[in-house]
Amino acid sequence: MDESLRSMPPLELALLREGVERRGAAQERCSGCHRAPLAGERIYLGEADQVVCALCCSEEANRSLRSRGVQGPWPKRSIRILSQPAA
Repeated sequence: MDESLRSMPPLELALLREGVERRGAAQERCSGCHRAPLAGERIYLGEADQVVCALCCSEEANRSLRSRGVQGPWPKRSIRILSQPAA
């Protein structure tokens, strides 16, 4: 175990572990390779909303499946450009 974890108070360590477990459980995982797709990556939704990453999805299947982009952990805090000023 890391020295910084050993010196943590038990309550702080328990809260840290719980947060890491919750974050891991909330992430979507590819049904093929079981990795969590990165923010901005395109994922494909198969039968029963089964998630397939772009690496595991063949090109023929890409045409028949629904797809969407993966959002980051804070999508509402992103910066959006609403209009471009005239040059």
